[in-house]
Parts: sequence; structure tokens; C-alpha cells
Amino acid sequence: MQRDDHRTVDNRVEAFRERYRREQIGPRYNGLAHLCFTSLSCLAVIAFCASRLQAVQWWEWLTVPTTFFFANLVEHAGHRGPMHHPRKGLRLVYERHSGQHHRFFTPQRMDLESTRDFKAVLFPPVLLLFFFGCFALPVGIPLALLTTANIGYLFALTSFGYFLNYEWLHFAYHTPEDSWIARLPGVRVLRRHHTLHHDQNLMSHYNFNITYPIADWLRGTLYRPGVRVADEGENRAQG
Repeated sequence: MQRDDHRTVDNRVEAFRERYRREQIGPRYNGLAHLCFTSLSCLAVIAFCASRLQAVQWWEWLTVPTTFFFANLVEHAGHRGPMHHPRKGLRLVYERHSGQHHRFFTPQRMDLESTRDFKAVLFPPVLLLFFFGCFALPVGIPLALLTTANIGYLFALTSFGYFLNYEWLHFAYHTPEDSWIARLPGVRVLRRHHTLHHDQNLMSHYNFNITYPIADWLRGTLYRPGVRVADEGENRAQG
């Protein structure tokens, strides 16, 4: 009976993948170009910001871990919020993530099958402009004006580095399990963390960090085997 259930799930996933590829991936889409554009664009911003640094003081370097921690909290909040719960004005974010990504990839079918499937993993290229215009600049410029130029550049550098790290790690989790990427140090552990999140019974409750589960640990959403979802929900409600 369990084997039949798995076969039914596999058939549903395969049917959705075929429909997604037909309806959501244009004939001119190039997954490698998508990955290269995201990577090179972020690396270009990082290199530019690094080239503008001048005689960085020790206390200015604290911008890097502070921004990293802030980005980890934002990642968790965005994933736990609009990506899994529809919000006014952000319905497309919810649909793309919960309605498409989580149906394209399940714990039993986490692997990409071709470069065209990259679209189901990577953020749209236009999001880089949104990220730059609505996050990096509005925060980086005031920081530079109120503190130092080095702090502004370090904030932008770390923000884009975190975004690129997010994209690369998420991509790694969806490569074939026996690939050299999946065997990189640390990737296997983080991949298990993300695979658990793709369980339909867990995805709205646990493991919202795509990168490093710091905010998951702090916010009590790090999955602990043996704890029922209902029990955890009751504990959070009482807290």
C-alpha cells in the first residue's frame, strides 16, 4: 500500500512538472544563462563595493557579521511569511513558492532533471533590481551618510554576498544527490534541513532558513524529530 502511495505522489509530481515546463518555461529560457547572470551580477556588485573600501577600521568590519545576521532573520521572516502565507500585494510570491516550487520538488523528488528546471529554483533575474533598489540602496546610502562610506559599502557587499550564497546553496540542494555539488562539505547537512522543509506536513511550520538555520533555532522553527506539528503549534500559541 505504501509503495502505491509513493507511486501516486510521483505521478502527481511528474504531471505537475510537465505542466510547469509547458506553461511557465518559455522556449528561449536558458538555465545556465540564468545562473550565470545571477552569479556574475552579484559578484560584480561585490567586487565594486570591495574596490571602494579604504583603510577599513576594525569596528567597521563589524558591519559584515551584523548584516549577515540581519539577512538571516529577513530570509526566515520572508520565507515563513509571504512565501507560505498569502499576503495582500504579494500573492505572486506565495503562488510561485508554495504553489509551484513545493509542488515541483518533494522530499522524494528533490533533484533537477535538466538546466531548464533551473527556473523552478532560482529567483527571477528582475528580483536583483528589486533587491538592489528596495533594500541595498535604501539602507546602504543612509548608513554611509550617517556613519562612514566603508560601512555603506560593507553593508551592500555583504547583502549581495548573502543573496548569492542563498541562490547557490538552494541550487545545490536541488542537484542530484550523487553530484559533486551535493557532496561539498556542509551541503549534505543543509540539504537534509531543506528536504525536511519540503515535507507537506512540515513546510508551513519548520526549517524556513534556506541557508543557515540560525533564525530557525532562535525562533523555535528548527524541526526536531519526534515532535508532532500540532504539539509544536500549541507550544508556540501558549508562548
